[in-house]
Amino acid sequence: MKKKFTEELDELIRTNRMHSQWADDRINFITGCGNKCKYCYACTMMTHWHHRDPANWGNEILRQKDVEKKIKKYPKMVMFPSSHDIRPNHLVEAIQVLANILKSGNEVLLTSKPNIECIKKICETFTGYRDKILFRFTIGSLDSLVLKFWEPEAPSFEERFECLKLAFNMGYQTSVSAEPLLDKGVHILIRKLSPYITDTIWIGKAEQLRKRLTMNGYNDPITTSNADDLIEWQNDPIFIRDLYETYKDSPMIRWKTSYLKEMSKIEKIEIGE
Repeated sequence: MKKKFTEELDELIRTNRMHSQWADDRINFITGCGNKCKYCYACTMMTHWHHRDPANWGNEILRQKDVEKKIKKYPKMVMFPSSHDIRPNHLVEAIQVLANILKSGNEVLLTSKPNIECIKKICETFTGYRDKILFRFTIGSLDSLVLKFWEPEAPSFEERFECLKLAFNMGYQTSVSAEPLLDKGVHILIRKLSPYITDTIWIGKAEQLRKRLTMNGYNDPITTSNADDLIEWQNDPIFIRDLYETYKDSPMIRWKTSYLKEMSKIEKIEIGE
């Protein structure tokens, strides 16, 4: 039996890429993010390192110099954006930055909790670069109420699903990130999304959730209780074993490091190590 999960994990450790599975280089042009996701890692980092008030994270600040600067040719695919989203209020600037990236000959991993106005405009604008853009839409639940709780100002499931179908039907490369996975209905989620995926679906836990919620200012009893429930079922050995058995041979399903570690553990037990 090939130790594919263990080998993948070992390679990430060897190359110091545990936190950069998707891309080594990232491009952003905004500080803050209007999605106001409660678990936002970028908000946590800004609060921790720059001692900013997390309550202001939702007030987006455009960095015009980053919109206008020349983009170099990167050796590998570059992620855009990574610490904010593409929203209608800065769509013009997002298209300018994306054009700058593509015109330098780069391949782009475009990550978003997608807004239909934005994705439609991007798809219509960059038809000549279909082979250079891989969309990766974050969809952690089928339930828009669940998404609304954790990602208050981000689009609903229905809107994100429409964006995925739009990009797919227009001939773009498509993938999904279910990190963080926000409800237990992962099998239903995968079945619904997979017909519109040309690449992969990534599954991951809500990492350092309690710490991030505290740093980001979400200490209310309801959020704390929901976080405890989320952590419990995401780490349930029965749930994890079911994921392993269902998707261990699927080329479409990939694991962020939080679950890749779990898959490696199970794999080693099966091999007898």
